[in-house]
This record gives sequence, C-alpha cells and structure tokens, in this order.
Amino acid sequence: MGKEKHKITAAIKTAPAVAPLHVVNARVTYRNAPIHLLEKFTFKDIHDAHKAFLEKAGFDECLILQTCNRVEVFAAAEDPDERKLLEEWASSVGLLEKDIANIELSRGRDAVIHLMKLASGLDSLVVGEDQILGQIRRAVEFSRSGRYAGENLSLIFDRALKVGGRVRTATGINKGNVSIASVSVSLAEEYFDELKGKTIMLIGTGEAASLVAKVLKKRDVDFMVTSRAPERAQSFAGTVAGTPIPFDSALEMLHKVDLVFTATVAPYRLITIERIENAMKDRREGMMIFDLSNPRTVDEKVATVHGVKLINMDQIAELVGKNMRSRMKEINSAEKLIDDEMKSVDAMMKRMKAEPVVVSVFKNVDAIRERELKKTLSMLDKKLGPEEAKVVEQLSYAIVEGVLSTPMNNLRKETEEGQSEELMKIVAKLFKYEEKQQQ
Repeated sequence: MGKEKHKITAAIKTAPAVAPLHVVNARVTYRNAPIHLLEKFTFKDIHDAHKAFLEKAGFDECLILQTCNRVEVFAAAEDPDERKLLEEWASSVGLLEKDIANIELSRGRDAVIHLMKLASGLDSLVVGEDQILGQIRRAVEFSRSGRYAGENLSLIFDRALKVGGRVRTATGINKGNVSIASVSVSLAEEYFDELKGKTIMLIGTGEAASLVAKVLKKRDVDFMVTSRAPERAQSFAGTVAGTPIPFDSALEMLHKVDLVFTATVAPYRLITIERIENAMKDRREGMMIFDLSNPRTVDEKVATVHGVKLINMDQIAELVGKNMRSRMKEINSAEKLIDDEMKSVDAMMKRMKAEPVVVSVFKNVDAIRERELKKTLSMLDKKLGPEEAKVVEQLSYAIVEGVLSTPMNNLRKETEEGQSEELMKIVAKLFKYEEKQQQ
C-alpha cells in the first residue's frame, strides 16, 4: 500500500500550484530588419534584460534568444501586457519609437507554433539549419539557471527542442549544403580530399568572405586573409578568423597557394590569366579558385590554364538551388510533425488548468486524513505497535487514493477535451477551492 502514499504526495508536490500562464513572443529577425540593424535590438546585458522583463514589465517568466539573425523575447504572465514588454525592450537598448514598429508579436498558441517552427529550422535564413537548435538549448539552460524561465516556458521549450530533433531525424530538411560558403568549401574538400595542410587564401573581408571564413574555422582549417585595406584584414582576423597578409604580397605568392576564395566587391579583375599562368609555370600540384565576388573578379580565361579548376558563383548557385529545392519538399513533413506535437501541447496546457483544483482537493482531503489518523492512533494508544500503526497509516492513504483518483483523473480528462468549465466550477465549489484561494 506504500504506493498510494507516494501517489498522493506526488500529486501535492509536483503538480503546478497555479493555472497556466499566457505566453507572448516579441521578435526582430532577418525577415523584418536588415541583419546589420539587428544590433540595435540586441540586449547588451542579458541578465539585466531578463530581470527587467520580470520586475519592471510585470512578467512571471522570461526567456531571451539572441543570434546573428534574430532577437526574440518569450514572456509569460497571467494577463500579459504587451505594451509594457515593448516599452521595456525600448528602454533597455535605447530604441526610438520608429524602431519599435519592427518588433513582431505573437500571442498564445501562435507564439508556441512559431517556437516549434523556429526549433525545426523552418524560420531560419537557411531552411533546416542545425545551429538554431543548439542556440535555443543554450538559451533555455541560461534562463533556467537564472530562474527566469518557470514551468510554463520550460514546458513549451522542452517540447520545441523535442520536435526540432525529431524533424531533423525523420525528414531530410537539414540534408545538403544550402549556403554559398558551405557548398564552396565542400567542393574544395572533394577536390583535394583533405584541406588541412593546404595553403589557402581568402581575398576579401565582407559578409561573403566572413561566411567562408566561418565554415573554414568550423572545420579547423588554417587560411590567410587579405584586403586592399590592411586594417580590415587585421580586424577580420581578430574577430572572425584567418592570418592577415598584405594584399601585394598575397598576389605575388599565388604560386604557393593551393586554394583561393575571392569574395570582394572590387569593380575589376583581381586575378588575371597572366598572374595564374606565371603561378602555374613550375607547379606540379593543381590549384582551385572560387570566384564568389559580385561582379566577378577572376578572369574567366583562367579556367583554360592547365591544372587550374575555376568555380564561379553561377555554378555554386545552381548547386545551392538544387539542395534548397530538396529541403523545401520536406517542409510539409516537418509541419505535420509540428501539428502532432501541438495537439499534445494543447492537451497539456488544458490539463494544467485543472491542476490547481486537483492539488487543492488532495491537500484538503490529505489534511483530513492526517487529522483523523492522529485521533485514531491516539485513541488506540499503546494497543498498536509500530508495525500495526504503519499499516493503519497506509490504509488511510489507500482510502484517499481510492476515493479521489477516479474523479480527479476524470476532471483532468474533461479538461484536456475542453469540456470542463462547468465541472471545474462544481468541483471548486464542493471543495471550497475559491475560498482557499482568497485566504
């Protein structure tokens, strides 16, 4: 009979003591603001930002997600004031009134669906990318450790992480490279078999060059970076990756380079056929060149030089498009998995509405059980030994469990099916739940 005691104790201790809160999501992403403007919305002190939303904006729970492509605030309260959320965001980072118009809002179920799609990679700049799942997981860990996220946000984020992982294992949405940089580096790996140990040069320090650098860094591959502006190459190497070298020296050492990425906006040819012909004169190994510049900065005739493999943007874009089309076919499958998960989340959120009443009932009846048990044991006094007293106590737990389990489980079931409003009122009245809440 010890299991009955455990069930009653668990019902009282582990069930939520309050009704579910309403969730709000406020976000600025690459979809509604240029990436270079997202910095205006970024919280410099993430701890202070969480505290401000809880203490000043009046929310009970908060979780902030910041990446290079988005800044999102998930907050929960019994009666969320979205205006205060926006005002506190503006105050925290110094936004102007016109900037606030870029912040997109989702409420309730829409906010949860957005989170599910986000975790599944459907809302990413690169559909199906895996990085966002780790970023969400770290945000959850941070918010939990600071006790900013409570039961409500933990529930939906745990479910989002679960469905995000399932989408990636059950569909092909994250298969195949779909960025110019990743496709380029993958092609280079296929050409050379192994990039480590190769002499690699990156010409350019802009956004495209940064993406290539990050892919190379992720693969732990060393490379040189150069720019006509030496200070840019130095800054790039310090903030992104690479070893900076002077621009003139870079062009003179092409005969030692195995792999070249050009990613600039120079309006002229940086790599001419004459330079490459001279570089290949005494070489036995091949050279691979990627022209990722717009306009092109590598003379197309370079492709005719023996031992040189030239890949231009059009060729890469074709491969990217093919991979992207393949991923897009998986979106319907991913959305089906999200729909299935949302049905489960909806049921759990509805069930949470009944839990405060269930907890109150169990506490009320358990208090009566304990009071009557003490009376009984006192009346029997020394007639019972320790073992007999323990049997009587377990009997009291069994009676409570036997009487309450069926009606309370039925209440939960009715709540999940959305047909519990009148029943909840009756149960609350019978057990004086409302009175206890006011005391």
